[in-house]
Amino acid sequence: MAVEPALHSADAAAGDWWRDAVIYQVYVRSFCDGDGDGVGDLAGVRAKLGYLRELGVDALWFNPWYPSPLADGGYDVADYRAVAPELGTLEEAELLVAEALALGIRTILDVVPNHVSDQHPWFRAALAAAPGSPERARFWFRPGLGDAGDTMPTEWVSEFGGTTWTRTTDADGRPGEWYLHLFSPQQPDLDWRNPTVVEEHLQVLRFWFDRGVAGIRIDSAALLVKDERLPAVPATPGPGGHPFVDRDEIHEIYRGWRAVADAYEPPRVLVGEVWLEDPQRFARYLRPDELHTAFNFDFMTRPWDAKELRDSIEATLASHRQVGAPPTWVLANHDVTRTVTRYGREVTSFSFGSKRFGTPTDFALGTRRARAAALLVAALPGALYVYQGEELGLPEVEDLPRELLRDPMHARSGGVDPGRDGCRVPLPWSGEEPPFGFTTGSSPTELPQPRSWAALTVECQERYDDSMLALYRAALRLRRGLRGAGLGWVDLGDGVIAFTRDDLLSVTNFSTESLHLPAGDVLLRSDSSHPTAESLPPDATAWLRPTR
Repeated sequence: MAVEPALHSADAAAGDWWRDAVIYQVYVRSFCDGDGDGVGDLAGVRAKLGYLRELGVDALWFNPWYPSPLADGGYDVADYRAVAPELGTLEEAELLVAEALALGIRTILDVVPNHVSDQHPWFRAALAAAPGSPERARFWFRPGLGDAGDTMPTEWVSEFGGTTWTRTTDADGRPGEWYLHLFSPQQPDLDWRNPTVVEEHLQVLRFWFDRGVAGIRIDSAALLVKDERLPAVPATPGPGGHPFVDRDEIHEIYRGWRAVADAYEPPRVLVGEVWLEDPQRFARYLRPDELHTAFNFDFMTRPWDAKELRDSIEATLASHRQVGAPPTWVLANHDVTRTVTRYGREVTSFSFGSKRFGTPTDFALGTRRARAAALLVAALPGALYVYQGEELGLPEVEDLPRELLRDPMHARSGGVDPGRDGCRVPLPWSGEEPPFGFTTGSSPTELPQPRSWAALTVECQERYDDSMLALYRAALRLRRGLRGAGLGWVDLGDGVIAFTRDDLLSVTNFSTESLHLPAGDVLLRSDSSHPTAESLPPDATAWLRPTR
């Protein structure tokens, strides 16, 4: 796979690094184990910083590394000012941040403001306190409906399926108040009308910013504010009309967070996880005094279709342009089916409600499309997120033993939803047998790796110029030379997405026939074998420098 030198040298101001950064998502528990206990940890990440630098990333986004009972993969946080003992120490976290920065790699850390763990000191104090107490005022405790109070305050549905209220037991053993949890019962929601909640999170931001963290990724960023009247969810809620999603009051919270981030030199960055279909409502979070960027899930959930994806690109660029914010592009993360698997199915779009065991997948087709998609998104203007293992072309692991599945989405669906554990299996680094260099110890990994991954290890892929890893490394190196927030569309017919950025022409063929490429120098192609430089087969992307 021949690759020409980078198109230009990047010259973006250091303060704007986030506008076009390549950000690699690290799910610590399954990245690399440094102490031999079978669980990924900060020592493992530190040992692989050279790999990440060679891959060509600008920043690392870490899923929560805090102490947690792990009812939801660490998103049930028990202490925001510490590191989970099995993952390392606060001192190791500080070393990791400093060592990565010395290699030119910044750190973004997850914060989960909607809820805490039921083991968090605040919630334990709330359970021990009486109704109406200051301790309970930090959460959504409410009496039940009906004469005996045995009916839930609302019929809201959990993000994980099932109910959103759990009843407590009073000190005398009698049933007590109910508390709200939009996710699992082990994740009680905080009440953001409480000034103590607001101030605590500002202090958490400062705690990590003071330790060199360059940015914060905000989990479930649109869910913090609830309508205190607790109304039913309308069949078709209008803008700001949902009782707990995207309420207008939420923006004042993020203005406060932005003031904290801007007080640092260099300013810190705020990234929102914002699941909203309305592009205008989405853009409100990206106004100059709120969040810097937010995840663009629309592109990730669309099917492998030229019109669908072009429509998503155009809508994304337009909505971000109106507030002067850069878009973000992502193909996968720790919550969704891996790209190789998703694109190899009859239905190539993604939705949480459609996940089922036993869905057939054509992995060869999925891999071709995943390679093409990797080049397509890498050429787009804005920030690019890469979930660990995507650069290796890892598939979703769908035959994990049922007794090992820990994701609450699986349990709360009654076993229908396979959950998200399949995209969180430990990475394969080297060797011919599991654990493929993930750990040097004898302890088993938390989730077993397929034996077929022997052909997907980093060690194996580094031997071949046409591997998925080689494609990612080449694409990210060339991408560094791309500048500007715009692109120019090029019409090469139906079933094709083609556009220019600077002097790069990106062409993706979604059709069922080979495509004749425009004249020019081919810089990079996603297909690993091709008969001629002038022809692009289906499900492939090419980058060219057009002949002038």
